Amino acid sequence: MKNNLFAEFTPISAKAWKQKIQVDLKGADYNETLIWDTPENIKVKPFYNHEDLSENGASPATPHNWFIGQVVTVSNSGQANRCAHDLLSNGIESLIFNIHNNEVDPEILFKGIALQHTPVYVQFESVSAVSIIPFLEFAGKHKGLIFLELDPLGNLAKTGNWHIDEAQDLKALKDKLQKHPSGSLLQVDMTLYQNAGGHMVQQLAYGIAHAAEYLHRFHELLKEVATPITFQVSVGSNYFLEIAKLRALRLLWRSLAAEFGLENPCHIVAQPSRRNKTLYDYNVNMLRTTTECMSAVLGGANTVVNMPYDAIYHKQNDFGDRIARNQLLILKKESYFDKVGNAADGAYYIESLTRQLAEKALALFKDIEAGGGWLTQLKNQTLQRKIRESSDREQSAYDSGKLVLVGSNKYPNSVDRMKETIEKSPFLKKEARKTVLEPIIEKRLAEKEEQERLDDE
Repeated sequence: MKNNLFAEFTPISAKAWKQKIQVDLKGADYNETLIWDTPENIKVKPFYNHEDLSENGASPATPHNWFIGQVVTVSNSGQANRCAHDLLSNGIESLIFNIHNNEVDPEILFKGIALQHTPVYVQFESVSAVSIIPFLEFAGKHKGLIFLELDPLGNLAKTGNWHIDEAQDLKALKDKLQKHPSGSLLQVDMTLYQNAGGHMVQQLAYGIAHAAEYLHRFHELLKEVATPITFQVSVGSNYFLEIAKLRALRLLWRSLAAEFGLENPCHIVAQPSRRNKTLYDYNVNMLRTTTECMSAVLGGANTVVNMPYDAIYHKQNDFGDRIARNQLLILKKESYFDKVGNAADGAYYIESLTRQLAEKALALFKDIEAGGGWLTQLKNQTLQRKIRESSDREQSAYDSGKLVLVGSNKYPNSVDRMKETIEKSPFLKKEARKTVLEPIIEKRLAEKEEQERLDDE
């Protein structure tokens, strides 16, 4: 007797499935009725089977465990340490310290934190900041999961300016890599591309090209010790495609690292997108961030940092932070999203999307490299123009109602009032300032409509 129950059934080919579907459509066109195009020009079919799996396409290696993270803004070492311990006692497993003070002492900041088991990310305002030196020395003396996130190229793309200038910023980064060769220092901030409206192929290609700029300059230093390269990624609401996006990122990084002879792993810190968050009917943001965090987990993020539902208009507050933390705790502790580390492996649909995203992003990456590389194309404003074109198409889809945000351009609550509850501006601010190049601008989809509603209150 055979143990394999599936052996009792005759395999059905994709051709047979399609023929059956065409019969059920009763004359309607299969391609026009059931196949739809994503903004990345990927044709999504109504069904997938084993024939859609690539014979030589290996699945990305995803972490078995993921960590619940939260950002801590640091101006005083002792206060931040007490805040960190409070978060750790309430379910947080990873800490992202945002340093705003050159007087921060890592010995005090990290006191009592089990760094061998708690991933700690430290973000600095400048690659040349004096505050980095004590952290380099601390990381050199203590073993632990310490990631010092330095990304002068990301700052250039976001602000349009270097911290000092190109030569000094890159020299400062090289000096840090030489002083701390065994540490994790390099970060690639991809959140900007998503929050500015770039589609997924652009996000992946620009992120990998961004990383390649560092590898061209520093790959010999990185060869000494295979420390992780951290990618900060924003996750949107297209559930399955976002899972595939993170998986594709690992495949692309593996290919890029191999070209430079590196074995440094890809370390992903994921967070929900700001692009689709809304001011009105703001509780819907909790639903959006929940599915986005689910995509991040299933896509293989190492650390997931949730966004409070009221973050775009409220200052940081205990209630918003608690709800955001509990969303992740429910996913991990009650929904068992930590029991399987590769839940998406073998899923025909996700595997196909992963492969297609990776292939399209790789083709775009090669075009960027042929055009002089990421920095050259940022300087000549090619990247800004391409993202702006993608953003305009998405904005047009939202304005026409083709792209729906419930509570904003579909089923709005007409009696909702927000003017008295806003603590900080939720809208893009345009400031007249001198920049060395045009920055990539983040903007939410609902901003224009929300501004008009506020003016009418």
